[in-house]
Amino acid sequence: MRVLGEQEWRDRANAHRERVERWTGPHRRRQRAGEKHPVMDFLFTYYSHRPSLLERWQPGFGVALEGGAEFLERRGYRRVPEGVALDPAVLTAKRRDSVRFVHGLLTAVRSRSAQLGCFGLHEWAMVYRTSPGDVRHESWPLRLGHAGTDAVVESMPIKCTHHDAFRFFTPPARPLNALQPAREDQVALEQPGCLHGNMDLFKWAYKLDPLVPAELVADCFELAADIRELDMRASPYDLAALGYSPVAVETPEGRAAYVRAQREFAERAAPLRDRLVEHCERLLAVPQPVA
Repeated sequence: MRVLGEQEWRDRANAHRERVERWTGPHRRRQRAGEKHPVMDFLFTYYSHRPSLLERWQPGFGVALEGGAEFLERRGYRRVPEGVALDPAVLTAKRRDSVRFVHGLLTAVRSRSAQLGCFGLHEWAMVYRTSPGDVRHESWPLRLGHAGTDAVVESMPIKCTHHDAFRFFTPPARPLNALQPAREDQVALEQPGCLHGNMDLFKWAYKLDPLVPAELVADCFELAADIRELDMRASPYDLAALGYSPVAVETPEGRAAYVRAQREFAERAAPLRDRLVEHCERLLAVPQPVA
């Protein structure tokens, strides 16, 4: 059991909240004003971790907090000789199954080489052969128009490996993909170059909440926020009014820029994936209670 002094963990909790309010504050202001944001809303709608939970600090499993009586108001915490800590009983059979799945997926992904030639065409495939009223972000124009967008999709190979991106392809776009990834293919197909797979490190981190430290969840969220920006800059939408310059993947220069950024994100994601795997291994090593 690692022990954190009260001043140390309170400082960490305050620093964590200040850090994530960079994203949660503007999101709440947009919600109050009824404003939609085609880039940042995704992080709070597609992903189900509420802003209040992202702001909430926790030390993770196996850490005791001196003077942490307020944590007893949260589910799963108990008194221990060193202070207050998570009760091992929170590692139910269902939670262990979740930890086991996350561990299996992330270890499989990190065993593979990054594939860097998709050029973000999943966003283009999501609007392929749609009518103007059916576009996902209908308030924002397509840079090349509908015909130009369709022409790009038809002129380049589509190689999406991520089921949760592929499932939003339009029906005419689905046969154009080199793969037909299904949910059951997730462990077999996901790879470390995929932007969506690397954004999903945030999902796997919060799925393990409160068993992992809040700082790790925030690190994964920050990566997801940065990746999301590239994801939409490389999309067919014209977001210049929001200050997002396009990564024109329909051009050789744009594709080269996309691959450079994709490689950098893969490098940033690798140590976060390793940290999540390490936490999963520690959790799976916790003895199960005797019935």
